[in-house]
Amino acid sequence: MKKRVLIHSIVFSPDGVSTAYLYNDIAEELMQRGYDVIVLTTTPHYNVIPEEMIKQPLNRGLFGLYSISSFHGIKVIHIPLKKYRSTILRIASFVYWHIFSFFVGLFSIKFDFVISPSPPLTIGLVSAAMARLKGAKAIYNVQEIYPDLLIKQGNIKSKFIIGLLMRLEKLVYHSSSAVTTIDFNFYTRLLPRFSLGSKLRVIPNFVDTQLYRPFEVENSLALRGFPPKEDKFIMMYAGNIGFYQDWEPVINAAKALEKTPVEFWIIGEGVTKKDLEKNIDINNLNNIKLFNYQPRQLMPILTNLADAHFIVANERIQDEGFPSKVYTIMACGKPIVAVVGEQSPLYKFLHDKGCAILVQTNDKQDFTIAIENLIGDPRLVKELGSNGYKVIQKSFTKEHVVAQYVDLLESL
Repeated sequence: MKKRVLIHSIVFSPDGVSTAYLYNDIAEELMQRGYDVIVLTTTPHYNVIPEEMIKQPLNRGLFGLYSISSFHGIKVIHIPLKKYRSTILRIASFVYWHIFSFFVGLFSIKFDFVISPSPPLTIGLVSAAMARLKGAKAIYNVQEIYPDLLIKQGNIKSKFIIGLLMRLEKLVYHSSSAVTTIDFNFYTRLLPRFSLGSKLRVIPNFVDTQLYRPFEVENSLALRGFPPKEDKFIMMYAGNIGFYQDWEPVINAAKALEKTPVEFWIIGEGVTKKDLEKNIDINNLNNIKLFNYQPRQLMPILTNLADAHFIVANERIQDEGFPSKVYTIMACGKPIVAVVGEQSPLYKFLHDKGCAILVQTNDKQDFTIAIENLIGDPRLVKELGSNGYKVIQKSFTKEHVVAQYVDLLESL
């Protein structure tokens, strides 16, 4: 009999965000490998893309208490979650989603394994509780380390709440059958928090190399609202515009390179986007172009259109995250300029791959100099891109990494 896997995630298709895309691929690959897969998630709320909603319509289920859709033959149950302006309503919606998804998972879904990615931390506890009551195995996937990230952002200062969250974190680890993290540096930080270290494993994120691959791009994006590339050297960032990023070096570089053919294309949404827009307007910078989130099928075209990509990490919280966009950039054979400290997971991943120029400080002109070096050396651009492509093909394809999830499921 086929083993049944429940994916319990706060985002999934048709929501258009990186964790959703990651788990879309995991779900589909597990199904192709012989597992029965079902998904328990939210209604699309993070980045709603109309075209995707048309392709994957949500239908009313159980008197409208939840919705049901189909993703490539995989049943997806959507529990309502809304982005209210009111903080109280947002918290209430968040709590409702946890409670109702627990009961739906417990009484309406048969599964042998449940996989849940962070954030939020609380989803790991709900998944573990469901699994224990059903005699199943719970796997918690640490994409970002909580509560560390919240503490370093300064969002939580109460010692009581911090202590409560740290106890919750340990409870999630203790209650899960296995915990996976995406990077060896995360592994070494988390290991002391486990009473049974054998539970913790490293399974990296990955990239769909059939979707993201090097190819020539025709200059026809104007129909979608993008300016013609012409003879410009495009530095691109595509992803969340949030607290992980530091935009000051980008603003400084745009000022310094204003009379050169460089353009900075920033694609995405997030809580700091309005501040970034204001900063661009105040400095009257015409060489920074802001765009909204784009459909996934367009992202390989945009990734290949760029000459290089950049990531500028916030020094305060750079140790708490690992941007998965790194894999897609490398898979398309494009170089990376990363402003990131040498103790961060991103630096430790990139420093020996030969695919990136690494700048270790945010308060100097080194980011600008790195871009100038790329503009003046087409051979370096090609070499860095080629090195990154080879790394992805060797170790970070979808097939290679999902095989590690299969091995973990079989071992449990």
